Order: sequence, then C-alpha cells, then structure tokens
Amino acid sequence: MYYFTAAFFNSKLRCVANLTILKQINRVDNLISLRSVSTQKRTCPLLSVQPVRGLLDEKFQIAVTNLPPNQKVTLHSLHQSDDKDFWEAFGHYVSDEHGSVTGFKDESLGGTYDGTEPVGLLWSMRPIPGSRHGLRLRKRDIFRPMEVRISVYNGHLSQGFSHQAPLATSVTERWYVAPGVKRVNIREKEIRGTLFLPPGSGPYPGVLDLWGGGGGLVEYRSALLASHGFASMALEYLAPEDLSLEDTDASYFEKAYQILNNHPMVKKDHLAVLGLSLGSAITLNMVSYSKVIKPQCCVCISGSHLMPVEKSLSELFELMKNHEDKLCVNEDNQVIYRNLILSLPCQSGKVDVGRIKCPLLLVNGDDDQNFPAVESAEDMAMMMDKAGNRHLLEILTYPDTGHLIEPPYSPHFRATKYKLQWTKERIVMLWGGQTKPHAYAQEDAWKKILAFLWQHLSAP
Repeated sequence: MYYFTAAFFNSKLRCVANLTILKQINRVDNLISLRSVSTQKRTCPLLSVQPVRGLLDEKFQIAVTNLPPNQKVTLHSLHQSDDKDFWEAFGHYVSDEHGSVTGFKDESLGGTYDGTEPVGLLWSMRPIPGSRHGLRLRKRDIFRPMEVRISVYNGHLSQGFSHQAPLATSVTERWYVAPGVKRVNIREKEIRGTLFLPPGSGPYPGVLDLWGGGGGLVEYRSALLASHGFASMALEYLAPEDLSLEDTDASYFEKAYQILNNHPMVKKDHLAVLGLSLGSAITLNMVSYSKVIKPQCCVCISGSHLMPVEKSLSELFELMKNHEDKLCVNEDNQVIYRNLILSLPCQSGKVDVGRIKCPLLLVNGDDDQNFPAVESAEDMAMMMDKAGNRHLLEILTYPDTGHLIEPPYSPHFRATKYKLQWTKERIVMLWGGQTKPHAYAQEDAWKKILAFLWQHLSAP
C-alpha cells in the first residue's frame, strides 16, 4: 500500500494525474489480492526479484514462474521520483516450455529495450505518457531508496499499464548508500559540501567530487563512492550560500581539497579529484596550475581543456556569454552547446595539460552534443605527448554515448531542461547519445573508474 501527503501535489493538473495513478495502483493491489485467494485456480504466476535490496550499481535477477508455456508477457517497471514524477520501462517476453521467464537469460522482443538485458527495466526508464517535458531523474534524498515496482502482465503491452491488472508484482529497493555509510555536512571556510564516509574506523582514500554547470549540491555519486570504500566529498561551487561567483576561484577549490585531505577519517595525501562536465574543466585547471591541489590521480568525465578558470567562475561565464551566438538550436528547439566551447579563444584559453603530474583518466562519449570532449581528448593527448607526460593519460571513448555519463543503470537522458548560468534562462539542452549504447558505457565506465581509483589510491 502506498501513502502520500498533500505536499505530493504541485499543481491541480499534476494532482489529478497522480491521484488517478495512485487509485489505479490501489485497484491493481486489490485485484492481485483477489487472485491470490481464488479457489478456481490452484497455481498463479510467481514473480521473484533478487536481491530485494541492493546498491544502485548492483544487478538484479528477475524470474517469473507458473506461467503457461509459450505465453506472451510484459515485464514492467514503475518508479516515482523524488520530484514526484512517474518513470517506467517495459520489455516483451515469451515464456519457455516450463512456463518461466528469466530476465538474465531470456531476450526481450520489444519495448523500451530489447535483447538479453538483466537491468533493462532500470536503464531504459522514461517518463510515463503525459509527464512534464524535459525531465531528468536525479536522487535528492540518498537515505531513502529508489523504490521500483516490477510487474508482469499478460500479453505484449506498450501502454495503459495502470488500467490492467498484473499477473504478479514485486517491489525492489535500489540504494546509493551501503549500510553504515555516514553523511557529514561540511560548512567550513565558506566551503559548502557533503562528506560521505564508508563504514569502519578508517582512514580511507579520498575523492573530491565535482558535478557540472547545473549547480546545487549533488550527493548521490559521492554516496555510491563511499559505499565502495572511498571518503568522497561532494562539493557545491556554483553560488553556494554567502559566496558569489566572483568569489568562487581557485582558492575555493584549494580550501575544499585541504579540508578533505586534513580530515581525520581520510588517508592524508591519498586523494583523487573526479569531475563531470564543468567539474572536469575545473579539475583540469586545478591539477595543472594549483600549488595546493596535488592528487594521486584524477578522473574527468565529458570534459574539456578549452575552458580556462584563471580567476573566477564569474569571468568564465562572462567569456562564454560573449560567445553565446555560437549556440546552435536543432529542429526540436534543443540547444547544442559544444560549438560555443569550440569557439573560445584557442591558444590563450587552453589549459596547459603538459603540466599535469598525476595519472589522468578521460571518459568520453562520441555523441556528446554538450562538450567537445572527444576533440579535446585528442588535443590533450598531443599536448601531453609533446610535454613528455603522455604516459599518464588514459582515454575511454564510447560509441553512441552522450554527455551525461552517470553511475550504472541510471536512465539515459538525451535532452532535458537546463538553466544557463550566465542568463538564468531555462532551455532544453541536448546531451546526445542513444539509450542502449549509453547504458553500456555507464556500466563499463563505472567499473573502470573504480578500478582506476583503487589502483592509484591504495598504495601505502
């Protein structure tokens, strides 16, 4: 049974839509209960999802039994986000001669994914029909699980799930935090962030986690890193409280790095910096020029060395505002950002990556429509080869993959709403990528990022 407060509803229209869905879910629950006590049929389909509780980056196994042989069925997932929007995915299957369907070995014949995809019901999720435009699924409260309702329906359905009674239903919980992970608020020297500590007595290798230009304090990746043994600090750096963009300069990131390095639960001088998008551009600037930030390694996801942060973020955004005529808009009114970055002053604006002294992992998608990440990686390789530090560089480039390379099994977002920092204008940003290859890239990249961090941070 599901319970929601009045705060669930943001508008009259969403109130009606969501209330309708909740009534339909309750109706379905009642139908399931009636079916379970029916004396007319001694066996009914059984649905198993294992593990019932697991980390977000952990695969689950779905099995349906007690079906008639060769029966067409649809596996369906439904999730209500922290923003109160509903997301779904579904796959079409046919039971075998024993009346069973197993998600980890049977092929989906259609739906939001196809083929043998054990976690397709997660990474192919999309907003249900009638949802708000340009949504992005992001976890805001990491101490509450991502609850996913898995159901099996008779026949091959592609819509109208809320109007049908499922044959069986189960709920699985996907967590960003492992048991025992601690969350510590960081409010020191104007620094705003959150430190996540693994279970145990420590000390642990540390990761300074920088997200992109969307702003805010984004915690879920750091929480997942802590679940894998790293003391990870998610840093808010786009106009946090009591700090303007004019004051957010190299010293802000240096202070954050020192706070992390000096924390009693962090292994001193065993730190990495991990950045996505603008966070990657800042990472490259800091590890190239800072006399304070000296990590043992760094990871840059979908970044570029063409964005100088010489003084403050305010000056960087002003530079970009002066080149906003280079922004392109496609036929769907989605903004393509990458040409703006390519138009920035080339020679004077490049970060001198030849100065980098630590191992550097670049993770890029070749359909990135937001940053020229692939071109930047090629140029960085040439610069580092000329400077004699090319041996420190490792590049992962994934086909048909977009800009937002998230932790594994996160849904793919080709385009979402976004607020430009220098105008505060809300647009629809094109990120790029195709759903299945993007999902493969997220899974593979996460494994290699974790391995890279352990390789370079686990030394005595």
